[in-house]
Amino acid sequence: MEYKRYCKTLQLEDDPKLIEAYKEIHAPGAGWPEITQGMREVGIVDMEIYLLGTRLFMIMDTVADFNHDIAMKELAKKPRQAEWEAYVSQYQRTSDSATADEKWQLMERIYKME
Repeated sequence: MEYKRYCKTLQLEDDPKLIEAYKEIHAPGAGWPEITQGMREVGIVDMEIYLLGTRLFMIMDTVADFNHDIAMKELAKKPRQAEWEAYVSQYQRTSDSATADEKWQLMERIYKME
């Protein structure tokens, strides 16, 4: 299957209790189903988030014809998406009105094993 991969990063607040709570709301079964459904509807087929200290790293795999800018605008309009972004902002170094696209910064790939 052809796909595109995007890697993104975001900084969490430097508070161990908030970081643990953030991990809990991302545990299996804890996510809001509307958020996952919205991601699938815009063409995101898989996503993983990793944590090191206060730094989050996201791997996002999408359909082959995925247009990042268009998809992120569509995602922001999905049911409960703005509510989710406001909710998780308490853990993140960001504002409660920021969209996922404004929070998660795209990373530049500088190496691929050939």
